[in-house]
Formats: sequence, structure tokens, C-alpha cells
Amino acid sequence: MNSSFSRVLTFLRKERGISQKEAAASLKISQALLSHYEKGIRECGLEFVVRAADFYGVSCDYLLGRTADKSGAMIAVDDIPDTDVAQNGRSASGVLTTLNKKLILNSVTVLFDLLQHYDNKELTNEVSAYLNMAVYTVFRELYAANSHNPQSFFSIPPYLFAPAAAGTMGITAAKIAQLAESDAGDHTPALVPEELSKTYPLFASSLLNLLKNAETRLAKS
Repeated sequence: MNSSFSRVLTFLRKERGISQKEAAASLKISQALLSHYEKGIRECGLEFVVRAADFYGVSCDYLLGRTADKSGAMIAVDDIPDTDVAQNGRSASGVLTTLNKKLILNSVTVLFDLLQHYDNKELTNEVSAYLNMAVYTVFRELYAANSHNPQSFFSIPPYLFAPAAAGTMGITAAKIAQLAESDAGDHTPALVPEELSKTYPLFASSLLNLLKNAETRLAKS
């Protein structure tokens, strides 16, 4: 059983607001065994996966961490709305490029809409600075790959930009966390998957899949 199963199983129980004892009774196992499943100490059989999926009203794929959509839908390129209208008549090179571009563009659209709920100019500036630095870093790496590109194009020398950019992004991320926490209140939206899907029916699937991809990459690092 993959590591996502125990995390998702625990999340679904807490999301429903029930205790391990209540969930175990409904799932027809002991509380001790459920505790082991939720902690990843023991692996369950396929029968329990199906039973848990039925109980929580989700797909087995979602329960196993194979998709960020509770219905089990797997995202495809054609399922993602394209917000990039400035194509200049050129199509993206390859399915993977198109998929990732749409995931990122649609996710950023959700982020900036969420920032409007905070109505905090400093927070918006810090989020923008973080994303700008990420784009800057990737562009510089691609730029540096071709030795014919003149290094004079940038004022920050090659040996310095990567650690400087990483450090700046770390500081900016800390500022974002501080500003978001201090400004959080009743006016800030709930960000659970169900609410995101209701508020952003066109873009939520992109964001949820991007988050899943990021966590999978982090788990491997």
C-alpha cells in the first residue's frame, strides 16, 4: 500500500468529523486496526479499500492517492480549460508541455483570485515576487544552457544568481506565511477541495492536480 493511503484515510475521517472508534465501527474493524492503517503501520486488503471508499463516498483511486479528484477522474489535456489566449498562432510543443502549462496558468488564476479575498496589497506583492523569482530562475537556467547567449544580458553573475534566488524565495515564502496568517479571518475562503470545486469549477481540477504532483515530488526528495 502506498504512503498516501494512510494520510488520505485519516484526512477523510477528520473531514467527516468522526472519531476513530466511530469510523472503525462503521468499517467493521477494530479501532486498533484502523489506527494502524491510519498510521501506516499495517497494510490493508483490497476488500477494506473498497469498503472505506464506499463509506466515505470517494473512489478507490482517490483513497490510494492516484488522483486528487474524489470521483476518481483522471485529468487529461482536453479537460483543462485554456486561459492562454495569446498563442500568436503557435501550438505548444507536445502534450506534456500543454498539460503542465495549463495546470500552472489555471492554478495561478485561482491564487490571484484568492488574494482578492485577503485584500492585502503587501501579501499580493510578496506572492507576485515569489512567482516572478521562480520564473526568473527557470529562464536563467534555460538561458545559460546555450553558451552563445551573452552573459551580459543579466546584471547578477551566474555563480551568484541560483543561491541568491533560492534565498530570496525562502525569505519571501516566510513573509507570505506571516502575512496570510495575520490577515486570516472570516472573510478568507475555505480551501478544502469541495469548496474549491464549487468556487472554481473550471480551474479547481488544475490546482488540485498541481498540488498532488508537487507533494509526490516532495515525497521523493
